[in-house]
Amino acid sequence: MQHTMKGLTAATLVAVMSLAGTAQAQTAEDVKIGFAGPMTGAQAHYGKDFQNGITLAVEEENASKPVIGGKPVRFVLDSADDQADPRTGTTVAQKLVDDGIKGMLGHFNSGTTIPASRIYANAGIPEIAMATAPEYTQQGFKTTFRMMTSDTQQGSVAGTFAVKSLGMKKIAIVDDRTAYGQGLADQFEKAAKASGATIIAREYTNDKAIDFKSILTKLKAANPDLIYYGGADSQAAPMVKQMKTLGMKAPLMAGEMVKTDTFLKIAGDSANGTVASLAGLPLDEMPGGKDYVAKYKKRFNEDVQTYSPYAYDGAMALFNAMKKANSTDPAKYLPMLAQTSMPAVTSKDLAYDSKGDLKNGGITLYKVVDGKWTTLQSVGGK
Repeated sequence: MQHTMKGLTAATLVAVMSLAGTAQAQTAEDVKIGFAGPMTGAQAHYGKDFQNGITLAVEEENASKPVIGGKPVRFVLDSADDQADPRTGTTVAQKLVDDGIKGMLGHFNSGTTIPASRIYANAGIPEIAMATAPEYTQQGFKTTFRMMTSDTQQGSVAGTFAVKSLGMKKIAIVDDRTAYGQGLADQFEKAAKASGATIIAREYTNDKAIDFKSILTKLKAANPDLIYYGGADSQAAPMVKQMKTLGMKAPLMAGEMVKTDTFLKIAGDSANGTVASLAGLPLDEMPGGKDYVAKYKKRFNEDVQTYSPYAYDGAMALFNAMKKANSTDPAKYLPMLAQTSMPAVTSKDLAYDSKGDLKNGGITLYKVVDGKWTTLQSVGGK
């Protein structure tokens, strides 16, 4: 009996020591990082894609047991659903600031990002957003950075390509009146006109619409060579189906929010012939694309969509800046973030200009052929 008690005491002691060791190993200080995007509603698939890239980066960084300012740290994602709504976006931004986040990854939509960016700027919190509208980084804030190339370049490349490479002369434009859709359409229009095209009509819808028959009937009478749409796949897919129903021969062209599997699924056979531009290189041409695909599939058991590689790079830029500054204090690491120059998944050298725009962003044009997105041409980027 005594022997058993001794054994039990020894075992208990080992267990206590083990627990003490575990507690010591877990004294990493939590560092909150904000995340916001559309996690419900028609754009939830974008938000999930965006969040997955950040989740992968956070888990990878934590696995490396980072030590900043002499202390072990653990990055914790403070996530919020902004519902792709500008008013909700500002409410979410204030809540995240009040939560004590040390950096912000998001928002996704330009319409939510632009109003929210003032709140982060006032709090001195660096923000790396997926938003592509030019206005985001033109507000004079020192805290705004991008994950993707701005629409100034994307719209310009797409407009020139439509006229000079696709031979489109008479173009009709429709946009959804969001900061993203309208901004992209404006840049496209400017470049298409400069390349010699005539804009025969400019129509407007909204980001909740699904019936475009009255707009399309009007456009059909004008007989355009091409219809350009500034907006998301949840509108572009029914639009292209209705174009085919009305017997319209003109193809649809759009930006990266349409270059999705969701668009292909909803539009079905009507998707064929659609052209979309996407900021960045095709996945298989990205410097770190192959490794990223392997990591992503292992973690999420699904294919990489559109936005996650850019989100992953944005998160890594934030973590690298903190490590370089040896501080998670936004005021201390912000200058290091502005000086970022690092190899990344999407670029050989991820770096920002004085406004926080990407220095080395490229644009790729895609076309739906036999129900699949195929690469037409890449412009710039490295």
